[in-house]
Amino acid sequence: MRPPTLPTCLAAWLFASCASPAQDMAHQPQGNQILGPGQGAASPAWLSSLLEFRNDPASDREGWLRDMKAWRAERRTRMGYDDSEYRRPEFRWTQSNFISPQVMVEERTLFDPERNEWTVDRYLDDLDARYGGIDSVLLWPVYPNIGIDNRNQWDLARDLPGGVAGLRRVVEQFHRRNVRVLLPTMAWDNGTRDPGVPHWTATAQLMAEAGIDGVNGDTFSGLPRAYRTASDRTGHPVIFEPEAPPSSDEGLLWNNQSWAYFDFAFTPTANKQKWLESRHMPNISDRWARDKTHDLHAAFFNGIGYVSWENIWGIWNQITDRDAEALRRVATVERQFANLLVSPDWEPFVPTLQYGVFGTKFPLQSVTLWLLVNQNEFAVEGRQLTVPRAAGRRYVDAWHGAPLNPEISGNAATLSFEMEGQGYAAVLAIDAGASVPNLDAYLKRMAALTAKPLSGYSHEWHALPQLMTAAPSAKPASAAPDGMIRIPGGPFDFRVSGVEIEGFDWEGLDVQYPWEPSPRRSHEHAMQVRSFYIDRYPVTNADFKRFIGASGYHPADDHNFLRDWSNGSPPAGWERKPVTWISLQDARAYAKWAGKRLPHEWEWQYCAQGADGRLYPWGNEWDAGAVPRPDKGRDLTGPDDADAHPSGASPFGVMDLTGNVWQWTDEFVDTHTRAAILRGGSYYQPQASIWYFPETYKLSEHGKYLLMAPSKDRAGTIGFRCASDAD
Repeated sequence: MRPPTLPTCLAAWLFASCASPAQDMAHQPQGNQILGPGQGAASPAWLSSLLEFRNDPASDREGWLRDMKAWRAERRTRMGYDDSEYRRPEFRWTQSNFISPQVMVEERTLFDPERNEWTVDRYLDDLDARYGGIDSVLLWPVYPNIGIDNRNQWDLARDLPGGVAGLRRVVEQFHRRNVRVLLPTMAWDNGTRDPGVPHWTATAQLMAEAGIDGVNGDTFSGLPRAYRTASDRTGHPVIFEPEAPPSSDEGLLWNNQSWAYFDFAFTPTANKQKWLESRHMPNISDRWARDKTHDLHAAFFNGIGYVSWENIWGIWNQITDRDAEALRRVATVERQFANLLVSPDWEPFVPTLQYGVFGTKFPLQSVTLWLLVNQNEFAVEGRQLTVPRAAGRRYVDAWHGAPLNPEISGNAATLSFEMEGQGYAAVLAIDAGASVPNLDAYLKRMAALTAKPLSGYSHEWHALPQLMTAAPSAKPASAAPDGMIRIPGGPFDFRVSGVEIEGFDWEGLDVQYPWEPSPRRSHEHAMQVRSFYIDRYPVTNADFKRFIGASGYHPADDHNFLRDWSNGSPPAGWERKPVTWISLQDARAYAKWAGKRLPHEWEWQYCAQGADGRLYPWGNEWDAGAVPRPDKGRDLTGPDDADAHPSGASPFGVMDLTGNVWQWTDEFVDTHTRAAILRGGSYYQPQASIWYFPETYKLSEHGKYLLMAPSKDRAGTIGFRCASDAD
């Protein structure tokens, strides 16, 4: 083929230039956010931030609004705008879905592990009391535990207590409290068991079986249309809520909701997706923030939702008292005026009269709502807003629940009211002859809520303390029991760190040992270890079969119990392999029958490491022959025999400590979370994502495994060994 001629190249360049985005307006969105008038969009980011105090929200406001309307008209043309998904009656609930937490299924107010039953009312009662309740909930049964074995995201949902039928009953309990339910889906989960059908088909089937209302797309920038099609085919259509706004504006047409991540600044920004489709419901998500002021201001300013997320992968980040009370009031306003907040004629950045106060207008027929936020740390009072005047129109302070007496000048009405530092305001204009349903009751409630200012509530954040569950005791042994090794007592520098993927170095992350004031990622403690006995090998399938035969043990919750066995026996040739698919409770039952107990984590590490701080049981250099060959496929092949790798022995001769099966040790609880420390890592290493449960071959690291119920906790890679005190 001949190279193109110069005119051909020039034509191609001209075509590419003309085909690029054609908007030539001075104001355009920046990513997910729309900067307001006078925000200096042309300045470098660092300079805009530095000189932000010079921003003038009144600067060329009419030109800004004209540009943004023109931009919206063009974008709708480019995206083939069609609002049919927003007119579907079964999806309209999203347009008032303002408060929606993500909650781990392991949350202890949601599930009672002692009674092994869901406690939906207890969970909702707590949220009602603390911040006024929720409109929907995202139940999270997957990450960070996914990847402990080859169960995929749909398997883990089906392993919840009671299975899919139990999950459906949970959904019904939420529905009785007028709360919708979502489940997540993960595009990155391609290393665990192959579901045998496309992700969208597997997801749609599960949602239909369980009666779920919506799907949260973890790491999705808009769920593709294939999910919409698959869901509709089931006869149980659900809504879609990607974690990030659709990367293509066209995706807005069938993603009725989305999460919104904002870059917060003194001057707020408007949400691009809501500007394109006012009925789209973004929910502000900033889970790691300890101060929620910026989050709530952004949500209120835009008239959108908020992700009230506190249990973050088993790390408790409780909303402070001040923020909780602000959330209660913000939600009360938004729920009362939900029909106004989807107004197609909403206008952000209405002119205000005070520095640092920013407002948005939501007009609809004969009623108009203004929402304002005070970004200043100090209170502002007096004249705040000048609005159009009309005969018979009345004005209401919808934040404090009181009438407003305007100053009239011609066709303008100037409204005065007080806004506390970093506070909120809502103003309602009602034309003559118009009415607002339940307005009197609402105003009475807001007057009662705001009688105490937000500044009267504590804004201090505290880490949630944990307790280590007391290990069941066992009678000390005077001589080495069969199959056990005596570990002599001595000084031990216990050093270990959690390998949680998220959580930074937060106070509250990982676990809290009895000698520590709070949970944290890294731990160091000089201790004196008392002499004890420990099993030379992990408990094997043959050992566990003898236990069942002698004791008749069978757990009340037996889902996944010894899942790899058949007819009461392990597969032929698996007798010497470590037993798996047993819960922490199952392991404790075996230990009690054997007159033993589970080892404390430091005992496990001491018998593996000795006193020299080595990285691996055999030394400081990695030895691939001392551990099983990693299995990186999508199916569990099973662990090696417990005695297959003698070169992996510890200084005390303890075997099979690393790389074959995880091993149960201590359990930790707090008011909301519960977890066990797993040691040793396993042979199974699913690929294709960093989000799978991390391995910990090094003796200086441990895994934190969230606990819920035996049906879900049991895994094909977790076993155990026993310990006993020395007399």
